[in-house]
Amino acid sequence: MAPVRIAEARVIVCSPDRNFVTLKLTTDDGTVGWGDGTLNGRELAVASYLTDHLSPLLVGREAGRIEDTWQYLYRGAYWRGGPVGMTALGAVDTALWDIKAKRAGVPLYELLGGRSRDGIRVYGHATGATIPDTVADTRRLMEAGFSAIRIQTDTPGTQGAYGVSVPGQVYDPSAGGHLPQETVWHTPSYLRHTPTLFEAVREELGWELDLLHDVHHRLSPREAAQLGRSVERFNPFWLEDPTPAEDQTAYRYIRAQTTAPLATGEVLNSIWGVQTLITERLVDYVRATVVHAGGVTHLRRIFDLAHLYGVRTGSHGATDLSPVSLAAALHLDLAIPNFGIQEYMAHTALTDRVFPHGYRFADGYLHPADEPGLGVHLDEDLAAHHPYERAYLPVARLRDGTVHDW
Repeated sequence: MAPVRIAEARVIVCSPDRNFVTLKLTTDDGTVGWGDGTLNGRELAVASYLTDHLSPLLVGREAGRIEDTWQYLYRGAYWRGGPVGMTALGAVDTALWDIKAKRAGVPLYELLGGRSRDGIRVYGHATGATIPDTVADTRRLMEAGFSAIRIQTDTPGTQGAYGVSVPGQVYDPSAGGHLPQETVWHTPSYLRHTPTLFEAVREELGWELDLLHDVHHRLSPREAAQLGRSVERFNPFWLEDPTPAEDQTAYRYIRAQTTAPLATGEVLNSIWGVQTLITERLVDYVRATVVHAGGVTHLRRIFDLAHLYGVRTGSHGATDLSPVSLAAALHLDLAIPNFGIQEYMAHTALTDRVFPHGYRFADGYLHPADEPGLGVHLDEDLAAHHPYERAYLPVARLRDGTVHDW
């Protein structure tokens, strides 16, 4: 194929029920590539970085030189890394892979080595204000075909628990308004309550179901070890983000104190950010994402490193990422040898109309589209009817008012 060059780079910010940043790259032969640049609660920072800094560098570049473009944008920035820069780079990289696969006439996974499996096992989210509510929601997801489910519930003694949805609504912690919602956290109550959640789900629904739980960075290493030991007997699939992920060496202590499987990495955005976690085998699953870890190119490097050390993947896939990002993740999930599991929260019907896609869910598995490229698009006319709306993630405080990890 003759090389093509990028003729136009356009950034689209829309809010079909929540905010998304999308990069559209168009080549001089008319091929369009899509990339997700959404950074929850900081969307406009990425949009500006893409529009003001990266787009002028992209127009005129050869679209097929993906690795060279990645290095050019990463190393050339000097002030490299960080969530804003890596998310913007992830959008560019994903769009370039979309273009390359479309021009080759194959689904993206074919360019990544082809299928390593027939489908991508996913886990769903069960929530509830009470433990019986979460048990009922877990049962609903089992009946829908999920064999792995993340369980979260409100904790007595706290206000505004993470991961608990309003009945009948899709969970979305982002809140519109001028200031973030403030919640109240109490660690002792949580440490007492969470084992009873696992116990209730096991008693009601049995032991064939894989159970996951997200701590959301809220515990110290000692507290995380205490939680791990208290739920070991319920055979959790993993405990996610038991302590702030930036402190990689803290996982040495947790690892030495509990056999509960550990997962982290959604807030880490480079191979150097997860290097210690992987090479010392401090986690069982790495949760880095296509969009926040620099795109398909860089995330593949992270997953290849993880493979060398027996660490499996479990990429973040909540609705704070657009269908463009989920589609890209599925192609990578399908190709790599050390795939573990993929998070999956269905987007709203409106979001699916704005981002028509070919991936599909069946019997606990997702299957990527078989059309060339990512298999996802953006309806620009419909997106224009849903402009950006300011929204922030919550802020947590302890009972005495001290700011805590949310």
